[in-house]
Amino acid sequence: MQRPQDPKTDRSAEIAPAIRHTVPWRVVAVEALSERRLRVRFVDGTTGLVELGPFLAAPSVTGTVFEPLRDPDAFNAVQVVLGAVQWPNGADLAPDAMYDAIRQHGRWAPEAP
Repeated sequence: MQRPQDPKTDRSAEIAPAIRHTVPWRVVAVEALSERRLRVRFVDGTTGLVELGPFLAAPSVTGTVFEPLRDPDAFNAVQVVLGAVQWPNGADLAPDAMYDAIRQHGRWAPEAP
């Protein structure tokens, strides 16, 4: 049986390069704002607004994973998970589509299904 190596002698972290994001659309920060809006910041520094009010109000959202986000407390529980905007109930937003729209217009308003 091998003995565990002393962490002081394990120098692999010194030679392994740090993990860097290679795609600009990875979300690094999200903030819930009033009127069902989000402020997002991407790994390359791009920032903008996501306007979800009309999307969440659409009748076609009823019965989907997004319906609970009509409740302000549920909406405000937004977080960044592995570079994407996500809520505890599993609802998430496509970071690449969000990034493209924000780069062009400074905002993104997804259409209801």
